[in-house]
Formats: sequence, C-alpha cells, structure tokens
Amino acid sequence: MITFAVAFALAMCNADSAPHATPLERGYASMYNLDFARAHNDFAEWQRAHPEDPMGPVSNAAAYLFSEFDRLHVLQSEFFTEDSRFTKREQNLRPDPSAKRAFESALEDSQRLAKNALAKSPNDENALLASILGQGLHADYLALIEKRNLASLAELKQSRTVAERLLALNPKCYDAYLAVGVENYLLSLKPAPVRWVLQLTGAQTDKQAGIERLRLTAEKGHYLLPYAKLLLAVADLRDKDIAAARNELSCLSAEFPGNQLYREELQKLKGT
Repeated sequence: MITFAVAFALAMCNADSAPHATPLERGYASMYNLDFARAHNDFAEWQRAHPEDPMGPVSNAAAYLFSEFDRLHVLQSEFFTEDSRFTKREQNLRPDPSAKRAFESALEDSQRLAKNALAKSPNDENALLASILGQGLHADYLALIEKRNLASLAELKQSRTVAERLLALNPKCYDAYLAVGVENYLLSLKPAPVRWVLQLTGAQTDKQAGIERLRLTAEKGHYLLPYAKLLLAVADLRDKDIAAARNELSCLSAEFPGNQLYREELQKLKGT
C-alpha cells in the first residue's frame, strides 16, 4: 500500500520531467536507469551535434564511472552507512582497465574543451560546470574504486573551489552545489581530530552546510538531481531518519525503474 507521503514524493519526483529532452538529458536518464549502452549513445549524439561542448565528454565519463560503480556494487547503502565497510573495502575490488582508459580519455577531452572555452570567456558557466563535474568524477574514482583517499581529497577541494566560483557568477546553477555539499558532508563524518587537520588544509567539514547544499541540488538540480537524492537518502539512513530515506528512494525507484539499487534499498527498509 502506498502512503500519502510516498505518493506525494512520487508525484514530485516526476514533476519536472521535460517532454522534449535533449540527447544530453536523455543520456543522464539512461545512466541513472543503468542503461549504460544507451547513455553512451545519447552522449555521443550530443557530442556529434556540439563538438566544442565539454559537457558531452564529461557526461560520457560519468556513464563509464557509474557503470563501474554498478559492476563493483559500490553504491549499496551499507557501503556508506557502515564506517567499517567503507574503511575495509573489499580487497578484491578490481577496476576494469578498459573502462578506466575510456573514462580518463573522456575526462581529458572534456578538460581540453573546457580550457579552450574558458580561454575565450573566463566566465563561461557551461565550461565551469564541466570542470566541476570532471574533477568530482575523478575524485569519486580515486576514492571509491582505487581507494586513494588523499588524492581524492585534493580533487574534491579543486572541484569545490571551481563550484564556488561558478555559484558566485550564477547562484541558480544548482548542480554546482553538489560539489560543495559532498566535501562538507563526507569530511564531516571523520573523527574530530581528523576534521581539525582537514580544516588546516583548507577542506570544508561542516555537516549541516553539506546537507543544505545537497538538498539544493536534490530539489532544483538538473543533471545531478538524482545523484543528490541518493546521497541525501544515504545521509538520512546514517541519521536513522527512515521515513525520509524511504521517500527519497521511492522517488528514485519510480523515476528509474531499471535501477535495481533503489528497489533493493527500499526492500531493506520495509518494516522499519
């Protein structure tokens, strides 16, 4: 039986669906639905029509990364909610070399195009967003697949710095808030002495600020809205707010029925 609260969440989840999505938007929808072949095709279509746009290759890189996440099962909620599992990540976690090469090649293409665009116009918002995404994706790969946490932290800081620059130009670029939110929230989970050292290095470790930024992307973002919703669900689970986590996951499951992760996590919450 669907409660009123869940029904409302499902309605809100689909409220902003565009009737005439671009190939770029379709690609993200396919990616979140775990249809990676279609996502790559959609992103390739966008790149052919917009060869100078850095968002094409960086989006393709995202599809490679999420495909690896799915193959290696790194996005299950326990992976994030149980610190011991995050610290003692499986020793047999083995990245696919060909996927890594394709991922890094797409990031390099995007970085080159973004630099070209920024050389012509330093405040090019599209190029800045592509730069933020590229740095964030690479940070995710370093931390969650290669387990290189310090290197990932450096990339997170760079991504957050560019995000703050973009948000100063355009506070309504809601996807950019994800970079600020992720750094603050994830680093706030470290023990107090570690947070103090991180702050000395310039990292931001404010949990509430992180949640607020993630919520902005989850409510008003574009390409990264579903990812922000998933991160909020993880945060809710860590804070034992089962009802909020259930609503976030119900919304995601309804919008992306091909993604079994959302259904599996919802099933775990039944009866809680």
